Order: sequence, then structure tokens, then C-alpha cells
Amino acid sequence: MSSAPPRILCIGTHHKTGTVWMRRVWRLIGAALDIPFVPVHNPAKWTKIPPTGRVIVVNWAAAFAPELFDQPDARFVHIIRDPRDVLLSGARYHETSPGRQERFLHGARDDLAGKSYQEHLQALDSAEAKLAFEMQNMHQKTLTEMLAWPYGHPRALDLRYEDLIADTDCNQFVAALQFFGFDQAEIATARQIYHDNSLFGGLRTDSGTGRTATHVNSGAARQWPEALPAATAALYLERHGADLITLGYETDKKWLSRVAPVPLALAAGGMA
Repeated sequence: MSSAPPRILCIGTHHKTGTVWMRRVWRLIGAALDIPFVPVHNPAKWTKIPPTGRVIVVNWAAAFAPELFDQPDARFVHIIRDPRDVLLSGARYHETSPGRQERFLHGARDDLAGKSYQEHLQALDSAEAKLAFEMQNMHQKTLTEMLAWPYGHPRALDLRYEDLIADTDCNQFVAALQFFGFDQAEIATARQIYHDNSLFGGLRTDSGTGRTATHVNSGAARQWPEALPAATAALYLERHGADLITLGYETDKKWLSRVAPVPLALAAGGMA
């Protein structure tokens, strides 16, 4: 497959895999380096990408048009997260978020007897019930998107949220910048922006507003061994054990022994 200097710089994430973090970081990088920031939420509208000049193109379901993958001047950075942590983070957020950014959360649904997704989730009486509902709904959609990515594409760099959240020296992010063809001065600017807007950097002391305030709760990696109820873990293994292996988060289906007993207060008190 032929290649060309990077021009179309694509960032793909998934729900609860660092999307708000990456949106903030890459908007600021684009502004600082005078590179247009172009969200393409509908892959079919990829032609809205400017035909010349560098451009940052984002899609928060990591769904890019096949034609874009064929562009020799396109590069892709793709971020995934352990789906078990995505499940926990998603259920917490969907139960408590006051915001209206995710329209699916707040509209009345016929299949939920007129309740919204959030209202139905809030009405369930146990953490296990909430997580089971999340698992078969929004989580299934997110996991399907993760599995659909063309892993191994020669112009794509696949990263894990778990590695980025521990990337206190910013080495992984610098590697992504180099992959995008940034020069040394640009890398220095972008690296500082990344550090200042990461949970291990400047964002630690930023109370946040808007989406940052509602999305950034605990950015810790590998929450599931301590926070996933045993019944939920067993259900997840049954439904998605093979998917964890496909994504490289497990090598077999023997991980239930690593699930710690969930404190009674958490099990009784919901997902907040």
C-alpha cells in the first residue's frame, strides 16, 4: 500500500474511552498549530474534509469511511479501553449525568414504558441489574464499534486508554505525534497541551466545566477487578469473554478469579 506525508490526521475513540479528554486535547492542539479541527460524525460525509492542508479529523465512534482508509495521506490514531471498565464507567455516567449531550439518555422510549434510558437505569434496584441493562444496550453498541476497527492497518496506530492514563512522561503521546508527522517544535507544543489537559497533569487541579465536569469522574485504569460484581462478571464472561480475547485484554476465559468481592455498600447503593 502506497504512503504519503501525513495530511489527514484522524483520531478515533469510543464512548468512555477518553473521548472528552481527546476532544479537549486535539481542539487545543489544532488551535495552537493552526490546523483545522473537523468532526465527521457521519462517515458518509467524509468529503467535507478540506482537500488541501493538514486537518485533524475526529470521530467518537472510530467510524471512518472506507475511502478514507484508502487515502495514502491519511493517518489514524485509535484508542480503546478494557470493555469491563467501559461498562462500569458507562453505567455510572448514564445513571447520573445531568447533561443533554447524549440525546439517547433523556428521550422517552416506548420499549421502556415511556421512561428514558436514564430514568429506567435509575429505577433498577441493584448494581447487577443496572449493569446488565447497560451491558445489553449502550455497552453492546460501543463494544461492536471497538470490534469493527481494522486492527493492523498500516497507517493506523492503536493505543490503549490504560497506557495513556499512565503516560506521565507523555512518551506514548509523543509517538502518536511523530506518527502524524509533527516536527520537533510542534511536538513540544502539543506535548505540553496534552500534559496540561491530562489527569496526571494540569487537569488534576481543574474542576472542569461542561463535558469535562460530567465525564471526568475517576480516570483510573483497571477498576473492574474491585468494582465489578461477581454476578455481572460471570454474565460478562458468558456474553463477551471471546471479545476480550479478540481485543487483547485477556488470553483466556479464566479471569473470574481476579474479581474481588464488591463491598456491600456499593452493591446496595447503585452505580453513582
